[in-house]
Amino acid sequence: MSETSPAIEVSALCKRYGEYEAVRGLDITVRRGEVFGLLGPNGAGKTTTVEILEGYRARTSGDVSVLGHDPASRSIELRRRIGVVLQSGGIYSHITPREALAHWASFYPHPREVGEVLALAGLEPKADVRSRRLSGGELRRLDFALALVGDPELMFLDEPTTGFDPEARRAAWETVRSLRDLGKTILLTTHYLEEAQALADRVAIVKDGRVLAVGAPRELGVGAAHYRVAYRESGGELVERETGDPTTLLHELTGAALARGERLEELSVERPSLEDVYLELTANA
Repeated sequence: MSETSPAIEVSALCKRYGEYEAVRGLDITVRRGEVFGLLGPNGAGKTTTVEILEGYRARTSGDVSVLGHDPASRSIELRRRIGVVLQSGGIYSHITPREALAHWASFYPHPREVGEVLALAGLEPKADVRSRRLSGGELRRLDFALALVGDPELMFLDEPTTGFDPEARRAAWETVRSLRDLGKTILLTTHYLEEAQALADRVAIVKDGRVLAVGAPRELGVGAAHYRVAYRESGGELVERETGDPTTLLHELTGAALARGERLEELSVERPSLEDVYLELTANA
């Protein structure tokens, strides 16, 4: 597989369970070295798609390539090149992070150095603490570390910060950014749209097993039909207006205010956020 070829290519992917279609002709391409977010409500087909890509679930039809391999073959070569962080993990309570990583590293032909992985995951201060004494956020860091120690090219992060407090979530985000800086390709599923906005280079919004939109989080909002313009009138009332042409509206509003000898207090212009686009697309679908 060349360095310029996609890390993941999916074409017309379908997965049926009897009469029920969990995935219906899904198409996505994930470039090497990017963080790609897979977003959608419960039942959208995200987990099914990721499990097919990981090789844990068989597809009904369609073409799938992961690092140049068909994951359905469950080849050892492919497994050595991917890392997986599940929604919830588990480790023996009496094992330390250093011991767990050393054990996991022995499964791979060219693992990363254990001390380096501890540092990358922010676990150096807890390297020799029994896992039963680690906090939830520290255990999640260990999940990241275990997925990374084999030095994978591609990592699957399935709802990696579910149940985290804000501090632990931000720490996990920094770990993801560190992995991207190492050149890793990351497929991220998350229900937190601000997480996708902060981390993903591109996202695919999925509902009912189909892709509704693909693009960079900021670009998805550019094509939306409205911007939100807000300002406070002289009487103190907050006014919000939506428009497809904010330049013209601002010219009209500010011109009228200057003609009256007034100021538009707290004037702001916001284009649709990823959350706005997501809610509009999934509602319409």
